Amino acid sequence: MKRRFHHHKRLAAGLLILAILVIGTGCSTSAAVEQASPYQISIMLPTYVSGPHPDDTSPVVQELERYTNTDIELQWVPFSVYQDKTKITLSSLKLPSIMLVLGKSPEFISAVRKDVFWELGLYLDDYPNLSQANKTVLDYTSVDGKIYAVYRARDLGRYGVTIRKDWLDNLGLSLPRTIDEFFEVLRAFTYDDPDQDGRQDTYGLVVTTYPSTFEIIQSWFGAPNGWGIDEDGHLVPAHLTEEYREALRFLRKLYEEGLINPDFAVRDPNFWRDALVHGEAGVIVDVADQAQRVAHSIEKTYNLTDVIDVFASVEGPAGVRLPSTSGYEGMLAISRSAVKTENELRRVLDFLDKVNDEEMQVLLYNGIKGRHYNKTPEFANADLAYEKVSLNQLLMFIPETRTLPPAETPIRKKVNEVIKANEAILVDNPAESLISETYMKKGPALDTLVSDARTKYILGQIDEEGWEQEIERWLRSGGSDYIAEINKAYQETLISQKSTITDQSKQSH
Repeated sequence: MKRRFHHHKRLAAGLLILAILVIGTGCSTSAAVEQASPYQISIMLPTYVSGPHPDDTSPVVQELERYTNTDIELQWVPFSVYQDKTKITLSSLKLPSIMLVLGKSPEFISAVRKDVFWELGLYLDDYPNLSQANKTVLDYTSVDGKIYAVYRARDLGRYGVTIRKDWLDNLGLSLPRTIDEFFEVLRAFTYDDPDQDGRQDTYGLVVTTYPSTFEIIQSWFGAPNGWGIDEDGHLVPAHLTEEYREALRFLRKLYEEGLINPDFAVRDPNFWRDALVHGEAGVIVDVADQAQRVAHSIEKTYNLTDVIDVFASVEGPAGVRLPSTSGYEGMLAISRSAVKTENELRRVLDFLDKVNDEEMQVLLYNGIKGRHYNKTPEFANADLAYEKVSLNQLLMFIPETRTLPPAETPIRKKVNEVIKANEAILVDNPAESLISETYMKKGPALDTLVSDARTKYILGQIDEEGWEQEIERWLRSGGSDYIAEINKAYQETLISQKSTITDQSKQSH
């Protein structure tokens, strides 16, 4: 156990409580100690920033420990290597009590099936916050129909388009409402001197290696969200649809006409918004939240306001559409190697439940009032930011976000309006919760085949025939088996749902 003054105080208090319990009730010493002593928890989390991070000297961590009666060891891993670190950690079986897994990767599924993590579905209803988890999102995170992690909630309608409003104003343009208007805005942002500096040094859309831009734009053309359902009721991956091909042709045209950054295939998403902040590009297609981040950075760097706008989508052949997110970003899983008994599991679940309390959400998101923020979440002293940085990675927001309300700016208000309005145009992924054994083994290779072929097509390195050849290679490399397995799992799910509905109908009569 760490040697810290506040832990000594806790220990003394615990011993006093223990003495009273033993004298007054004659209860077992071991049970009393288990309740009174801070429970030791190790936690592995990703961080998106460099520099020092919170440890046991941070007053934010100390307050978290006091509130949850825990003794916490934080293990910080740079996001750029987090997937690799996760694979290494899972293979070593030397796991922390809690580790954030970025998604339902083959490695995570394999670890679950090897009994590396606790099944949590039987316990969540015992806790006031965790019991209110969204059942659909829990289903999305499930493995073989069971819950092995607590998701970190995200809005289902989180996507949107961030745009330089000042550039639109300079060119006398309005927000685009259709795909054709979107193209014309990108063309104007590239060739009509939107920043009025007399030089042709801008382009329309900034694209990075992060796939959300492609996934959003292909939805505008009517492509499914991951998987679609054909006229025979079978699931089909998006990249096998004609709508996906139309989106590819559009993206290729953007590249050919110089309307996107030529280094899109290698552009680091960590520097995504820099292009808008410094006037290199005018549009980002990603999460709507980017708008407020870009606006904040521009105001901080150039002291300019009201230069960013945000909108949801544009109308395409199938109307106005957006892909739904999975409703979560990462999950917190509890390992059996570090948490050995059911009693210990309940201590960890109690910790996670308390993290969802309003006090803890405010603490981990904003820090300590008067030290890290004042009435709004702005830092009172930026030099102390390291005491709280990245602790928000522990937040689950179940059943809802309860952090300190942010300073209400016009762009933040617009972002919230867009996210809420998006609920009416979302396209779900019907295969979100389904598992394929082939994908378990070959998923990364199959995904890389598609993303590489997409990049080659957009760059003009392959033509339509070349794309067909790449798709055939994907099918031969395991894609056909992947499709068959997903469809088998889908049909089994439909049968199970039908059986459940029938049973419920019989019981009601």
